[in-house]
Amino acid sequence: MPHDHDHATDFDGASPTYKRALIAVIGLNAALFAVEMTAGALAGSRALQADALDFGADALTYALSLAVIGRAVTTRARVAQLKGLSLALMGVWILGLAIKDALAPGLPRAEVMGVVGFLALAANVASVLILMRWREGDANVRSVWLCSRNDAIGNVAVMGAAMLVAVLNSGWPDLIVAILMAGLFLNSSVQILRKAQDETHGHP
Repeated sequence: MPHDHDHATDFDGASPTYKRALIAVIGLNAALFAVEMTAGALAGSRALQADALDFGADALTYALSLAVIGRAVTTRARVAQLKGLSLALMGVWILGLAIKDALAPGLPRAEVMGVVGFLALAANVASVLILMRWREGDANVRSVWLCSRNDAIGNVAVMGAAMLVAVLNSGWPDLIVAILMAGLFLNSSVQILRKAQDETHGHP
């Protein structure tokens, strides 16, 4: 009988309910990647583009998570390590873009940031609620939860930045939020990589 509990810290995702939930979240992330990347380019918002990149990376890595469910612990942990490294690369890339733009900050379109940020937040809250019961588990399962949580936090920050851009008539809030999101990516990367390392210890 498949395990479908929400309390075991070593839950590996091997339940039909979890797999269906993950497929739904993959679909949401892929759709929002397309929407936010387009809107970010049109609005000139680094914060929106950072969030869009996160959506796209999540869709790809969640698909990997789904593919390795039921595999050996070392296989699942190595996929989690890949996701941790991808988060670190995203964080460094967004940080670099934000620093570059800080030398000549533009003025993003606050109304586009606000509307798209709200749409993305709704999708992410739905994802977080879908995955809430599986927020603990092995490195593979935990990485999915952390990425979804990051998305929701990022969308709240984007909406806050949109409001400040409109009030202050400045592009700095957008850049500051992009830098904070980069920090969040790096922090989550460290958490995932540490847990994956613990799981591969003693499993050649």
